[in-house]
Amino acid sequence: MRRTERLFQIIQVLRAARGPVTGRELADELEVSLRTLYRDMAELIAQRVPITGEAGMGYVLDEGYDMPPLMLKADELEAAVLGAGLVAGQADPTLARAARDLVVKLTEAIPEELRPVVLDASSRAIVAKGPKAERFDGARLRVAIRERFKLRVVYRDGGGRESSRVIWPLLIAYFVGDRFIVAWCETRQDYRHFRTDRVAALDVLNEVYSGRRAELIKGWEELMAKRKGAP
Repeated sequence: MRRTERLFQIIQVLRAARGPVTGRELADELEVSLRTLYRDMAELIAQRVPITGEAGMGYVLDEGYDMPPLMLKADELEAAVLGAGLVAGQADPTLARAARDLVVKLTEAIPEELRPVVLDASSRAIVAKGPKAERFDGARLRVAIRERFKLRVVYRDGGGRESSRVIWPLLIAYFVGDRFIVAWCETRQDYRHFRTDRVAALDVLNEVYSGRRAELIKGWEELMAKRKGAP
């Protein structure tokens, strides 16, 4: 979980709590160390989020506090709409529909003077080729990634040879015209990329993999950076 997501989650936990929440409880909820949690609390307080309490006593969010309203600059809004357009043209049907819905919600939420940025944007996503057909539900895959469930996949390589393996799905990587599942492969004991249109079958197992997803992704990023820099 990224730091911005953690900060938001801390506010949500405190808002739902009926009394003080200790640092240990928050750290366990977020799966971080107490030291990291205390740094996050200091950052929230520095941002003037009305949190009272201290380490060892528990924390309380003042009643009536709400997140500030969505305020976007024209360039930020155009970047969001452009990104949503690319997702709508390249993602699986569920995520593509969510991207289109996002643009509608942004249009309704922003001030009227910014609506031309959405309706008559200076940038537009042009997708020459749509996504390749897949044999599984992309929404189920994304849930498995978020919840850290293992997958059993039957995969066909470029020569048509099939193999069955258990993987730990970390993220979906988007390239022009292709999508890949970035995962840790139990069979190979290494990171592997699985092109989604070559996945012949995908089953979500009722088993959570060990280790933190963020750490595994960091390891993959470091490996990719090392390969990129290799002569």
